[in-house]
Amino acid sequence: MEDTPFTFKVHIELGQAGLRLDQCRLSGLSRSRLKALIMQGHVKIDNVTVNDPAARMRRGQEVRVAVPVLPKPEPQGLPLNIVYEDMDLVVIDKSPGMIVHPPTAGTQEATIVNALLARYGVRLSKVGGVVGRSGIVHRLDKNTSGLLVVAKTDRAHHSLTAQFADHQVDRIYKAVVWGVPQTLSGVITGHVGRHPTNRKKMAMLQKGGKAALTYFKVVKTFCSTASIIECCLATGRTHQIRVHMTSMGHPLIGDLLYSSGHSMQLPQMKRLARKLFPRQALHACFLRLDHPRTGNKLCFESKLPFDIKELINFLELN
Repeated sequence: MEDTPFTFKVHIELGQAGLRLDQCRLSGLSRSRLKALIMQGHVKIDNVTVNDPAARMRRGQEVRVAVPVLPKPEPQGLPLNIVYEDMDLVVIDKSPGMIVHPPTAGTQEATIVNALLARYGVRLSKVGGVVGRSGIVHRLDKNTSGLLVVAKTDRAHHSLTAQFADHQVDRIYKAVVWGVPQTLSGVITGHVGRHPTNRKKMAMLQKGGKAALTYFKVVKTFCSTASIIECCLATGRTHQIRVHMTSMGHPLIGDLLYSSGHSMQLPQMKRLARKLFPRQALHACFLRLDHPRTGNKLCFESKLPFDIKELINFLELN
């Protein structure tokens, strides 16, 4: 729980020697949370404050972490597009530009969690005890739109989390990418992990990372300029579709983080499309899962949002 401050210490064993400080498993803290604590001066090695997440660990060192209280997010009456709701869960059609939960480094307003707190108050699941993430069992990137399931009860949270972990939840996305893949359907595999030099990005890695698998199918092409791709996730790594499509040479339209290396090679029409569409063209259009209480199959679909439809119209006309 992070609603009360606490301090703990860990002695580095042989298995963690040589790792970066923020890679060490310390009392269940996520890597992003640990990194934030390090940079905020809450971590000491052998009683000396360390601010570098990349500090290499040596066997026998003592790491002491002081975990402060995180500010609780405030309820905000923000609009939510509710697709389905019962006593156990709620399914939301998320708008682009909306963050799912506040970052662990501090407060963040206008998130889905803020809106959920205003709508449901204390009735949301609190599994995991992380302030500001009540009910959240999976994420969509800020600028990705589409279907998101939230747990209302602890029982639902445990069930949904297990289904995601066991790859029993079917998730299909539609993406608009530059170019046309050589094969019209296939599987993209490889390990995805943090980019070695740009910590805001993920990347395909030869060593480390986590196994990632995406099934893809081309559903429409615009000459050789662009394609609409249907992606089915077998795993759910951070930025998985964005990384996998970029690895094929087909970054998502509007994805400034992953298509920056392609910008100088784009003809005038592509540069214009990028200016007209300022987010990654990615929409979570299908979600299928087992109801956490009844076991019945639940299926949800979401139509493409207006901005992606407008992008497709632009590509058709040009």
